[in-house]
Amino acid sequence: MQKRKLGQQLEVSALGLGCMGMSFFYGTPPDPAEMTKLLRAAVDRGVTFFDTAEVYGPFTNEELVGQALAPVRDQVVIATKFGIKHGEHGPTPMSGVDSRPEHIRRVTEASLTRLQTECIDLLYQHRVDPDVPIEDVAGTVKELISEGKVKHFGLSEAGAATISRAHAVQPVAALQSEYSLWTREHETDIIPILEKLGIGLVPYSPLGKGYLTGKIDSSTSLADDDLRRSLPRFTPEARQANQALVELLRQIADDKGATPAQIALAWVLAQKPWFVPIPGTTKLHRLEENLGALDIELTPGDLQRIEETAARIHIQGGRVPEQLKSLFGR
Repeated sequence: MQKRKLGQQLEVSALGLGCMGMSFFYGTPPDPAEMTKLLRAAVDRGVTFFDTAEVYGPFTNEELVGQALAPVRDQVVIATKFGIKHGEHGPTPMSGVDSRPEHIRRVTEASLTRLQTECIDLLYQHRVDPDVPIEDVAGTVKELISEGKVKHFGLSEAGAATISRAHAVQPVAALQSEYSLWTREHETDIIPILEKLGIGLVPYSPLGKGYLTGKIDSSTSLADDDLRRSLPRFTPEARQANQALVELLRQIADDKGATPAQIALAWVLAQKPWFVPIPGTTKLHRLEENLGALDIELTPGDLQRIEETAARIHIQGGRVPEQLKSLFGR
């Protein structure tokens, strides 16, 4: 398994595994016993980087990851997150954020218990809290690091100024934000500041929540409890309009003897050596397909072809609903 480094010290497999969909977001969750097998299979195939959060479920995803990885805890890096409010029945679009220092400490202790570990390898602030100075957030995580309860500090969907201010208090190992061939707004100001400060990028949804695999089109039926139904980019009209991007991936894939998903991941991996995408899946054959992206070499010619063609494609539909935009890029 190829390795990559996030920040100065955190080495992980070049491709991680996003675990959210095993418990949350994409409709009725799969059988936890099957997901435990999948998590163990990922470890067997060299994956060392696993991503979860307290709100996934809520709580059930951390419990699943903690139990499944307990026998191999010394072989893996577990990342989790704090800072999104939630109720007993899961987070709602307007549930808000909470990064008060006392709240960070309380939920970190709960995450440690659910994850069955004495130390969280990478602890992210899930979304920036405008009511709590980022210096206070970074300072609290710095204390948790000094106490041996956390190893590394991360941010998610934070803006450039917030990243810089946090990093000045406690070095940030990684920023987790959505990034893929159809979500590239971070290239303007976020990625340059990460490069300047030596912070890794962990792209979530590198397969566009499944769309870039080529398995979803305008006629695909999404379950009533599939939260993609609330995303503007997943309306039937947007899905139809954005097929040109999938066709580009399919053309490159045909030339390489690969799949569109593998080309989409290979493209992300080719952007910077400190990008570590975390595609999620609930199926073993998809895990193996995703890992196959590590064996694909996109030449400068391939990358130029993708760049030039993608530049002519106007992506339709926002990546998040209008009422949630305030939670991104603060």
